[in-house]
Amino acid sequence: MKAMVLCAGLGTRLRPFTERWPKPAMPFLGQPLFRYHLAVLRAAGVQGVGINTHHLPDVMAATARAECARVGLPLHVVHEPVIQGTGGGIRGLRDFLAGDDFIVFNGDILFPVDLRPVVAAHRASGAAATMVLLPMPENEKYAAVEMDAQQRVRRIARFGPGGEGLSPWHFTGVHVMSPRVFDFMTPEGPEDINRDVYVRMIEAGLIVRGEVVRSYWSDLGTPSRYLSTVRDVLSGQVALEGLGADSPFVSAPRAQGNYWAHPSARVGGAQVTGPAHLDAGCSLAEGVRVGASVSVGAQARVGAGARLERCAILEGTEVAPGEELVEVMAWGAHRVPAPLTP
Repeated sequence: MKAMVLCAGLGTRLRPFTERWPKPAMPFLGQPLFRYHLAVLRAAGVQGVGINTHHLPDVMAATARAECARVGLPLHVVHEPVIQGTGGGIRGLRDFLAGDDFIVFNGDILFPVDLRPVVAAHRASGAAATMVLLPMPENEKYAAVEMDAQQRVRRIARFGPGGEGLSPWHFTGVHVMSPRVFDFMTPEGPEDINRDVYVRMIEAGLIVRGEVVRSYWSDLGTPSRYLSTVRDVLSGQVALEGLGADSPFVSAPRAQGNYWAHPSARVGGAQVTGPAHLDAGCSLAEGVRVGASVSVGAQARVGAGARLERCAILEGTEVAPGEELVEVMAWGAHRVPAPLTP
């Protein structure tokens, strides 16, 4: 089985950080977000991965190549000079994907889900596509996927034929598809897999199913959501056992106290109450205070007397002596407010 990770997005809501990293290449607790995607896909039996690139294509391709090489997965890369949307992006990998059912995974989420039951249900159903769904998160305004009692999707973000007795669900950004989806794509040009391609399929009588799962899911597309996900992982709200050796806590074992530190992290005379994650080569000077929900990236330097609380310090950043960072993301000279979500 093969999979595609969607990697061409512009990451506008996460600027200025996405001026350095495409979203799937963003560092998250010591490793690229892309590594977590590969762990989920490998556990589902995927043996080859494709990506599309557009924004910072060389950075994205280099990250994906390094991550696939470290786990022995072949990688297929397609560059989009003009961004093609989710449908057009999948169409660009048709030659790579079309031999069998395949998985499509959004590149900007943290979703440590076991996809094996989803793949099995998809294949047993004979559906043309299966959308992986969750109950609608509270206080969020995501467009709904509406499903009937037989788990058939009838409307997506208000597009589609609809029907009676439909229930609304949240789409995770993960699908299992059969090659039949390619028959409903336009030959060229941008299009959306959900609002365009799936609607055509449903109206033509093909079955697009919804499969509801129970797993942690987060969209890391804004500073607030990124930092809230750091908090959730460090506070133990996210089951990471399925990631195996790719859990962020494997390379940074739990230190004495409530924090995890890479062996090369230098804590010195800092006071770390945590929960916190200290990545490779970072250093905390004398008198630094590190509170809850703090991530200090690789090679970051935190000056004497600084205070960190509910913040993410990205790799290579220098925090000035005495500086206080609370509910912010920091990279280089940038300090971006990131108020935590409930």
